[in-house]
Amino acid sequence: MPTGPEIILTLKVLVAAVTLILVASLAALAAGRPRLHGRLNTAFFVLTMSTVVGFEVLLQFVDVKSAFDPAAREALRVHLWFAVPSAVLVPVMFVTGVRRRKRLHLALSVAFAALWTGTFVTGVFFLPHS
Repeated sequence: MPTGPEIILTLKVLVAAVTLILVASLAALAAGRPRLHGRLNTAFFVLTMSTVVGFEVLLQFVDVKSAFDPAAREALRVHLWFAVPSAVLVPVMFVTGVRRRKRLHLALSVAFAALWTGTFVTGVFFLPHS
């Protein structure tokens, strides 16, 4: 069974990796390549949802109180304030993009950008992995 620090380090790597895909998706959109934007967003959606489900399953088998010290549990709690709403918005963003509901997709993207920024910052910089 993985230790708390191993779980957090894995989380950091995955958050950073999907964030790179998200940035590439936005760069594709800025470059006038909406089809590539959609494909990258599909990868972002699949990988993000897989990570959420994987960590939820993993945490069912881990004693959180013994795996994480109080500071790590508090940092995870703050991270989840951003990550959970982000995870709820990811499928909505995906569906509005696929259905070409551009106005709604753009409106939601503002909220998603703020939440994902919080997810990235708290996930990569604030979670202790040692």
